[in-house]
This record gives sequence, C-alpha cells and structure tokens, in this order.
Amino acid sequence: MLTLRQVARLRDTLDGWRAAGQTVALVPTMGALHAGHLSLVAIARAHADRVVASLFVNPRQFAPGEDFASYPRNEAGDAAAFEAAGIDLLWAPDTAAMYPPGFALTLVPEGPALGLEADLRPGFFSGVATVVAKLFTQTGADIAVFGEKDWQQLQVIARMTADLDLRTRILSGATVREADGLAMSSRNAYLSPSQRERAAALHATLARAAAALSAGEEMAGVLDRERRHLAEVFDALDYLELRTPQALLPVTRLTGPARLLAAARLGSTRLIDNLAVAPATTSNEGTP
Repeated sequence: MLTLRQVARLRDTLDGWRAAGQTVALVPTMGALHAGHLSLVAIARAHADRVVASLFVNPRQFAPGEDFASYPRNEAGDAAAFEAAGIDLLWAPDTAAMYPPGFALTLVPEGPALGLEADLRPGFFSGVATVVAKLFTQTGADIAVFGEKDWQQLQVIARMTADLDLRTRILSGATVREADGLAMSSRNAYLSPSQRERAAALHATLARAAAALSAGEEMAGVLDRERRHLAEVFDALDYLELRTPQALLPVTRLTGPARLLAAARLGSTRLIDNLAVAPATTSNEGTP
C-alpha cells in the first residue's frame, strides 16, 4: 500500500493506473476506522481495479466548539487496517496540502443540505461538499463509496456530484451495526458504559416507528409517541423526522418510500441514525 501526502504525486500515480486501463474507487474517511468503514472498502474493491482511501480530518466541517481537536486520530492503526483490507493507496494529506495558503472557495449546497443536521451544525455541509469535491478532483475517481448511516450527507454528496457534472459515480454501503443495533460510528468511543447501554434505544425506536408507519398507523401519532420516548431515554433529542429519500422533503402522508432520520445526545456525544420506511401494501388476492 502506498501512502501519499502531496497532490502532484497522487495524480501522477493515479494517472499511471488509468493509462494502464485500470479503474479507481475512492473511500473517503476521517479515520478512527471500524467495521463500517471496512465494509465500504469491500464494496470499492468489488467495483474497481484499484482502491484509494483518504484519511483527512476535515476542519471545515467542524463548527466552533465541536470536537475537531479531540476527534479520535490513529493514523498508524488506520493505515494497518486499510492495508489489511486491500487498499492500494492511502491518501493522507495534511491541512496545508488540502487547503493551501490563499484557499478561497467554499461550496454552499442547498436541496437535501437544508434542515436536519444543517439546522444544528451550521456550515457542516459546506465543509463536507467542499472537501469531497476536492477529493473527487484530486483523485479523478470513477467510483466513490459512502455509508448510509450518514444518510443526509450521502444525499448532499449525490446532489453535488450531479449538479457539478462530476464523473464520479456514487455508491452506498448499508449501515453496519453492533449486536444491539447501534450504528457503528467513530464517536461511539466517547460513550461511557452507561451511555453505551442507553444508546441502543435509538435504533430500537427507529425500528419500532418504521414498523408502525409501514403497518398504516397514523403518522403524527407515531412520531409524537417515539419523540417522547427518545426524549426520556436520551439527554436531548435533536430530531426525529420522516422525509423523502433523496430530496429529504418533509413527508405529511406516507404514500411511497421514505426515510426516518433521528439524532439524539448522550452527554456531549451526538448519535445519528436512519431507516427506510415503506408504506403498507394491500393485497387484492382473492378479490374479484
């Protein structure tokens, strides 16, 4: 596995692969790897000849007072995990390489970037869109793979890629969960043992709400009931919302596929999760 830190060397290497007729997949990460990240690597390997993983804790997606300084970092451990997973190249630039002096561009996405996380983390999706656009142009990746745990982020990136006519094709990987259903996340390491026990309620609540909605229960009643439950279990509930899958518009009546999204806090740790919701189906079997 190569480890590169300068854009010029990255491009020279990837240009050589492409000249040999090889396709390139990109797995963007901020490190602190877990099984969820490695599942994205497996998807990338199945769809391209070469796989690049990026390792960069992006300061532009952290608001003042968030955990940029304390975000878990272990480059040596992450590099070993990437190499064992079959990564061909680790792209690990420092901040100066990614945002050199005089850098003066910020993307401001709209559409699926409005509401939900954006209401609570102003500037977050601008930081995400900017760094991902740079990663796509730096690598020229044919494919990029993102996890479905960060569903809103996935939709923002897909919309940005389409709007800018970028050639990178976006693939997604299903959320990887702990045995009790908690979505794997680098920030789970912040949870105390007692908080970790409570954290499992987020997925359980989403699953219960999704089942009730799919069974045809009245939407407002289901959401109100489960919001109250989450507010009791967690230290704070940021949101529990039903939205359309791609544009993330509010759903007032479940008539097609939708996405249930939630964010809640335990101490200073924010947990997010989401589940697909399908409307109840009716069978005409046996009717004239």
